[in-house]
Amino acid sequence: MKLMQHAQYLAYNPGVTPKQGGLPGLDVLKNVMGSINLFGIIATVGALVISAVVWAWGHHSGGHQAEQNGKKGTAIAAGCALLLGAANGIVAFFSAMGTQVH
Repeated sequence: MKLMQHAQYLAYNPGVTPKQGGLPGLDVLKNVMGSINLFGIIATVGALVISAVVWAWGHHSGGHQAEQNGKKGTAIAAGCALLLGAANGIVAFFSAMGTQVH
């Protein structure tokens, strides 16, 4: 009996949902997050260029370790660009999935 009450307590829905415009300064926070995302994308472009240069330099100079590090940096920069560009979609997807958990 006590286990059943505990399970019902854990399954209780508190009724909390995200509310648009519920806090003052929300527009400022969105603006700041957008600016940080833009800064990250610009930094990723720089990292991609530097990694590609290291990759090419390592390939043409016979520096196998530099070539491998350039390849690794290029792949990481491309992955970062993917995540930064898809950040809103990723959060929206998992937020929608979370609302379906009962």
